[in-house]
Amino acid sequence: MDNKTRRDLELPYISDASVMEEQKVCRRILQRLNTIDVSDFDGIAAIVKELFGKSEGAFVNPPFYCDYGSHIQVGKNFFANYNCTIIDVAKVTIGDNCMLAPNVAIYTAGHPVHPAARNSMYEYGISVSIGDNVWIGGNTVILPGVHIGSNTVIGAGSVVTKDIPDWVIAGGNPCKVIRKITEEDIHYYYKKQPFDEEALSAFYRP
Repeated sequence: MDNKTRRDLELPYISDASVMEEQKVCRRILQRLNTIDVSDFDGIAAIVKELFGKSEGAFVNPPFYCDYGSHIQVGKNFFANYNCTIIDVAKVTIGDNCMLAPNVAIYTAGHPVHPAARNSMYEYGISVSIGDNVWIGGNTVILPGVHIGSNTVIGAGSVVTKDIPDWVIAGGNPCKVIRKITEEDIHYYYKKQPFDEEALSAFYRP
């Protein structure tokens, strides 16, 4: 079995020449993305679409880093802010209307714990998935194999080591559920600071 097949089956694999050839394609695209005039929003959006393939309304604020790009599947209206890193050895699936704050890192890759196994050059990738309408706070790290449910908020600085359910606020290291998100939360934009009537009426119909 070749190493690309092993990688895609989430088996231990070695980054041989054939694997690195795929990464070269991504790096050429990233070179253009990360050196483009940052005020050229249309140009950035076009490169992002080339990087991810099928996407609708996706936008990334450069710089952005990943290994393949083609292993990242994003839904409608995806947004990643500055300096995000997605190590997409395995598939990363992100739903509609998701936002990544600055310095978010999603890691599917890992290495064996035992030094003899690690020095063998075998590594692995385990897929990560994120539901719809998720906001990931700045400097969050998401580790291999994690699923984050829909309509959830992950607090800044979190290290997400285990699955997080739908409709919660979670945070910390390791990341844990803090509380449920309720209908009452729709009235506030920051902690207990309420939306004014003009803003609230744009999205809320009691």
